[in-house]
Amino acid sequence: MDVIVLGGGPAGRALAGSCAEAGLETTLVDPRPDKPWTSTYGAWADELPKGAPIAAHAPVTRAVGTEHHVLDREYVVLDNARLQVLSPSVHVEVGKSTSIALGPHRSSVRLADGRTLTAALVVDATGAPPSRGRVEQTAAGVVVPAEEAKAVLGDGEALVMDWRQPPVTGVEWPTFLYAVPLGGDRVLLEETSLARRPGLPVAELRTRLAARLAEHGIVPTTVEEQVRFPVDLHRTARLTFGAAAALVHPATGYSVATTLTLAPLVAEAVAEALPKGPRAARAAAKQVIWSPAAKVVHTMRRHGLRALLAMPPEQVPEFFDLFFRLPEELRRSYLSDREDVAGATRAMAELFRHAPWRLRRTLVLAPQDR
Repeated sequence: MDVIVLGGGPAGRALAGSCAEAGLETTLVDPRPDKPWTSTYGAWADELPKGAPIAAHAPVTRAVGTEHHVLDREYVVLDNARLQVLSPSVHVEVGKSTSIALGPHRSSVRLADGRTLTAALVVDATGAPPSRGRVEQTAAGVVVPAEEAKAVLGDGEALVMDWRQPPVTGVEWPTFLYAVPLGGDRVLLEETSLARRPGLPVAELRTRLAARLAEHGIVPTTVEEQVRFPVDLHRTARLTFGAAAALVHPATGYSVATTLTLAPLVAEAVAEALPKGPRAARAAAKQVIWSPAAKVVHTMRRHGLRALLAMPPEQVPEFFDLFFRLPEELRRSYLSDREDVAGATRAMAELFRHAPWRLRRTLVLAPQDR
């Protein structure tokens, strides 16, 4: 094998498929390759590479802080079944890796069943590390018929954030409603805690979601989706991809569109450099994944995460009002362009310029990265 990719989620499958298309002999290691994906993967339509499988479009995107905002950007939900389809030229090994040994010419992967696989290059795409002590995004959602969801979501709409708080008592940490069409006359309604250390418990999110939807006459029966993953991820020295490579946006939790876009670029870099040896191929892949500009933007986004964590609950909706009032190109730079240092800088400066002094203090005095 030229390449072994560990982990069969969206990142691992995208990279394995791209490596195979680039002419590399590729193996994907996945403990449960036939297990259907149940998570909902949303993205801005203009973030995705051409041909990405889409289950539902929302031409109109809304957000609510203390006021309503209509965003001039199409939102989509990805089609998991088609996203999960793997190129037939990728060899699949059912198993779980326990260790990786890097060598100057070949690297090896030890599997839990005792087998050893070897290849010139091994890429870890097994997902984010355990979230103990990390800042987490958590959510609890239900899927309801589109007709029932009309009280909160109109036809052709996506509601990416609604920070109006549900009528509950208890934990004062702010949460928002996320409502998106899934296709097939289905809508996901999800109560989300954007970032918290530790993550807000799912039980609390269920209570909030039920109270919020009850105000609109919607009575969900079961929680069909639960979300919990860390967002304050650090880059590692190993060759990693996807969430394992800290490609999760620190301030939003989004990562799938980034991995789908980067996968063919990484594969192309590996295919070009591999004749010079594994070390050159690893360096080429890392340069694509974490260019100097991408590192700078990631650091800036991590500061945005720390500022959010430091905000009193009442400041959070106000902060997002300021963000959604920014010109579209600045919002797009901060949310989606991971190498646009100038755009991210302008977005943060413009938001700071319009912020009231009490919010400016929070933005300036946010704790340092650690």
